Amino acid sequence: MTARYWLSDADRDRLAEVLREHFALGRLSMEELTRRVGLVLEAKYSDEALAALADLPALPAEEQAKRGRGGRHAESTEARAGWLPTGERFRDPSSGKVMRVWIDPADQSRHYVPDD
Repeated sequence: MTARYWLSDADRDRLAEVLREHFALGRLSMEELTRRVGLVLEAKYSDEALAALADLPALPAEEQAKRGRGGRHAESTEARAGWLPTGERFRDPSSGKVMRVWIDPADQSRHYVPDD
Protein backbone atom coordinates (compact mmCIF):
# COMPACT_ATOMS: atom_id res chain seq x y z
CA MET A 1 0.00 0.00 0.00
CA THR A 2 1.26 3.49 -0.88
CA ALA A 3 1.54 5.94 1.99
CA ARG A 4 -0.88 8.89 1.89
CA TYR A 5 0.18 12.37 2.88
CA TRP A 6 -1.86 15.47 3.68
CA LEU A 7 -1.46 18.27 1.16
CA SER A 8 -0.56 21.76 2.26
CA ASP A 9 -1.73 24.87 0.46
CA ALA A 10 1.80 25.22 -0.92
CA ASP A 11 1.55 21.68 -2.34
CA ARG A 12 -1.74 22.56 -4.04
CA ASP A 13 -0.28 25.80 -5.43
CA ARG A 14 2.73 23.95 -6.88
CA LEU A 15 0.55 21.30 -8.53
CA ALA A 16 -1.74 23.97 -9.98
CA GLU A 17 1.37 25.72 -11.36
CA VAL A 18 2.43 22.50 -13.09
CA LEU A 19 -1.03 22.19 -14.65
CA ARG A 20 -0.84 25.80 -15.87
CA GLU A 21 2.50 25.02 -17.52
CA HIS A 22 0.91 22.08 -19.36
CA PHE A 23 -1.92 24.41 -20.44
CA ALA A 24 0.62 26.94 -21.73
CA LEU A 25 2.25 24.17 -23.77
CA GLY A 26 -1.11 23.36 -25.38
CA ARG A 27 -1.54 20.01 -23.65
CA LEU A 28 -4.76 20.99 -21.86
CA SER A 29 -7.83 22.95 -22.91
CA MET A 30 -9.09 25.68 -20.58
CA GLU A 31 -11.97 23.42 -19.61
CA GLU A 32 -9.62 20.56 -18.78
CA LEU A 33 -7.25 22.87 -16.88
CA THR A 34 -10.16 24.14 -14.79
CA ARG A 35 -11.36 20.60 -14.08
CA ARG A 36 -7.91 19.36 -13.05
CA VAL A 37 -7.09 22.39 -10.90
CA GLY A 38 -10.44 21.82 -9.17
CA LEU A 39 -9.39 18.25 -8.37
CA VAL A 40 -6.10 19.49 -6.91
CA LEU A 41 -7.76 22.18 -4.82
CA GLU A 42 -10.33 19.73 -3.43
CA ALA A 43 -7.82 16.97 -2.66
CA LYS A 44 -6.90 16.27 0.94
CA TYR A 45 -4.21 13.69 0.18
CA SER A 46 -1.28 13.57 -2.22
CA ASP A 47 -2.54 10.58 -4.20
CA GLU A 48 -5.85 12.31 -4.89
CA ALA A 49 -4.10 15.43 -6.19
CA LEU A 50 -1.52 13.54 -8.24
CA ALA A 51 -4.34 11.83 -10.14
CA ALA A 52 -4.86 15.19 -11.89
CA LEU A 53 -1.34 14.91 -13.38
CA ALA A 54 -1.15 11.14 -13.89
CA ASP A 55 -1.63 11.06 -17.67
CA LEU A 56 0.55 14.09 -18.46
CA PRO A 57 4.13 13.70 -19.71
CA ALA A 58 7.07 15.28 -17.94
CA LEU A 59 7.56 18.94 -18.72
CA PRO A 60 10.18 19.75 -21.36
CA ALA A 61 13.72 20.38 -20.16
CA GLU A 62 13.47 24.14 -20.82
CA GLU A 63 10.39 24.38 -18.57
CA GLN A 64 12.16 22.41 -15.84
CA ALA A 65 15.26 24.62 -16.16
CA LYS A 66 13.10 27.74 -15.93
CA ARG A 67 11.91 26.49 -12.54
CA GLY A 68 15.49 25.76 -11.42
CA ARG A 69 15.48 22.00 -11.89
CA GLY A 70 18.75 20.22 -12.36
CA GLY A 71 19.23 16.47 -12.60
CA ARG A 72 16.78 13.75 -11.76
CA HIS A 73 18.08 13.29 -8.20
CA ALA A 74 19.36 15.88 -5.81
CA GLU A 75 20.20 16.34 -2.15
CA SER A 76 18.67 19.39 -0.49
CA THR A 77 18.79 20.87 2.97
CA GLU A 78 15.00 21.22 3.06
CA ALA A 79 11.98 20.25 1.00
CA ARG A 80 10.57 22.80 -1.44
CA ALA A 81 6.92 23.78 -1.63
CA GLY A 82 5.10 21.30 -3.82
CA TRP A 83 7.41 18.35 -3.23
CA LEU A 84 5.58 15.37 -1.82
CA PRO A 85 7.13 13.16 0.86
CA THR A 86 7.39 9.43 0.32
CA GLY A 87 7.69 6.67 2.88
CA GLU A 88 11.26 6.02 1.72
CA ARG A 89 14.11 6.72 4.10
CA PHE A 90 17.74 5.66 4.08
CA ARG A 91 20.95 6.37 5.94
CA ASP A 92 23.44 8.27 3.80
CA PRO A 93 26.64 6.23 4.02
CA SER A 94 28.89 9.27 3.62
CA SER A 95 27.31 11.46 6.33
CA GLY A 96 25.41 8.95 8.47
CA LYS A 97 22.28 11.17 8.24
CA VAL A 98 18.85 9.64 7.78
CA MET A 99 17.43 11.03 4.55
CA ARG A 100 13.82 11.10 3.40
CA VAL A 101 12.93 10.88 -0.29
CA TRP A 102 10.64 13.59 -1.68
CA ILE A 103 9.13 13.60 -5.18
CA ASP A 104 8.56 16.67 -7.33
CA PRO A 105 5.31 15.83 -9.15
CA ALA A 106 6.21 18.21 -12.00
CA ASP A 107 8.90 15.92 -13.36
CA GLN A 108 8.92 12.94 -10.96
CA SER A 109 12.45 13.85 -9.83
CA ARG A 110 13.57 12.50 -6.47
CA HIS A 111 15.11 14.71 -3.82
CA TYR A 112 16.89 13.64 -0.64
CA VAL A 113 16.29 15.75 2.45
CA PRO A 114 17.59 15.13 5.99
CA ASP A 115 14.79 13.58 8.04
CA ASP A 116 14.55 15.35 11.38
